[in-house]
Amino acid sequence: MQISGKVVVITGGSGGIGSAMAEKFLAGNAKAVVLADLDQSAVETAAAALGCSGLACDVTREAQVQALVESVIAEHGQIDLFCSNAGAGGQGVLTDAENDVWQKQWELHVMSHVYAARAVLPGMLARGEGYLLNTASAAGLLAALGSGPYSVTKAAAVKLAEFLAITHGDEGIRVSVLCPQGVNTAMAPRGLGDGQTDGIIEPAELASCVMEAIEDERFHVLPHPEVEEYVRRKGDNVDRWLLGMRRLRRQSMEQVEG
Repeated sequence: MQISGKVVVITGGSGGIGSAMAEKFLAGNAKAVVLADLDQSAVETAAAALGCSGLACDVTREAQVQALVESVIAEHGQIDLFCSNAGAGGQGVLTDAENDVWQKQWELHVMSHVYAARAVLPGMLARGEGYLLNTASAAGLLAALGSGPYSVTKAAAVKLAEFLAITHGDEGIRVSVLCPQGVNTAMAPRGLGDGQTDGIIEPAELASCVMEAIEDERFHVLPHPEVEEYVRRKGDNVDRWLLGMRRLRRQSMEQVEG
């Protein structure tokens, strides 16, 4: 899909990845870009800086996602690309991550994509075309050490994107899932020693990768190309991959204890 002339919505749009994608799409002559985020002041400020629109939306509330979609369609006629991008970190494992952490991560990283698809698919299906870009993480394809809720919900986000692509691909709907490692945003990992990232890239670099993937209609959007090889190795021998991840975990724990 070519971005030129298209109407784009980006949740989690007030900074970082969301703002960088908006800037890239606007440079690509999108007809309209609408940012959405939880903090109304922040999203309006970001939108003003970019010269686009900004609306408040809590993506974990289906009624608010539906209202966002209806508002954009009322103003611009349709939505061509919906970037379901909002997310947040969630540390801990089974023994130290409380139930509310798991639930909040589930609502933010999985149900927000469900709500977005429910809201935009009717119009897209009626036209026989449309694009969904769901932000997950390389952790959803592999794992993030010490981040159980994050890893599990991001894996569910990847699976949901696969399901949408399978279910609606023959009806003109294109789906991509964005799976970066470290990006220089507020969520960037503070260290690189535990094998969770092959380097922190800038949001603008990621946005260029997203644009290329959308133009090529590729499912996996991998700003860190090494991830593709890791996924292949995992598929070749999952038991060996698990042993390697356990070794990385031990090394990470030894560094902390040391």
